[in-house]
Amino acid sequence: MRAILVLLVVVVLVAIAAISLGYVDVSQTRTASLPSVEVKGGQAPAYDVRTANVIVGQKEQVVKVPTVGQKNEVVQVPTVNMQKPQ
Repeated sequence: MRAILVLLVVVVLVAIAAISLGYVDVSQTRTASLPSVEVKGGQAPAYDVRTANVIVGQKEQVVKVPTVGQKNEVVQVPTVNMQKPQ
């Protein structure tokens, strides 16, 4: 078994050396093409997916708004809540 493996490695190395040194020239004589495939029948899988509800809203909160000076203002800020599926 070991002798076959060593022989295979030697053959691959000789082939690589022959191609890289120019002793073997490989030229493409015909372009490749994909086979035509026709699909009939079958059925796509169905899934029942339950996801969380995302609730986006606003609430009032006091934040510092940069101006020449600083003052507190009440502004609307976004909120996000999630309800897990039951």
